[in-house]
Amino acid sequence: MERQFTSVIIPAAGQGRRMNSTINKQYLTLNEKPILAYTLDVFEKCSMINEIVLVINKDEFKICEHQVLKPYHYTKVQLVEGGDTRQQSVYAGLKAVNSKADIVMVHDGARPIIQESVIIKSIYETMEHQATVVGVPAKNTIKVINASGFVEYTPNRDYLIEIQTPQTFEHQLLRRAHENAIEEGVEGTDDAFLVERLRCPVKIVIGQYTNIKITTPEDLIIAESIIKRYEKKR
Repeated sequence: MERQFTSVIIPAAGQGRRMNSTINKQYLTLNEKPILAYTLDVFEKCSMINEIVLVINKDEFKICEHQVLKPYHYTKVQLVEGGDTRQQSVYAGLKAVNSKADIVMVHDGARPIIQESVIIKSIYETMEHQATVVGVPAKNTIKVINASGFVEYTPNRDYLIEIQTPQTFEHQLLRRAHENAIEEGVEGTDDAFLVERLRCPVKIVIGQYTNIKITTPEDLIIAESIIKRYEKKR
């Protein structure tokens, strides 16, 4: 297959209120290194990634430069000011993506343990299917409930996937999905939802359970343990 120009948008403008911290969770540390730096490292080192569009709060440009960009010498990263919601931030990133981009990935800044093999697989699958999302089979039984809190039914777990990132799309498809959502006033829970609204099939790429999103203080403990385990294997 012909090599594709691939950009990754990393939305990192969220406040992370559930972390009970006075600073954005992206700048909290794991083993003395900022969470965001772990995330950027993987995409910076991946030869199939051409550019990284990092979307952050307008008030955090200095802290990002001082704590993340300068100490770790990233060459692919450009900073973009984010919006009030994740969807607005991703769209701000989309507008900054290089016009040469064939494929655009979107990956949460607070998922620092993504593996390069999953990134590469996502790119190749997207070259074939236009739209892919990383996910893992649901481990737990899921119940669908009604407004009163009673169980309506139990879906077959064999067909349930817990969605992660990266989510990867043909550049123009993702842009069209976002612009359509803006026109219709739709706010989606993820980028795949916006693409699904265009009736485009989205292919699942099976990922890894270790690709956790850091949301609460307990997640920091789990992430540090996973990172230490990976480092011992090297």
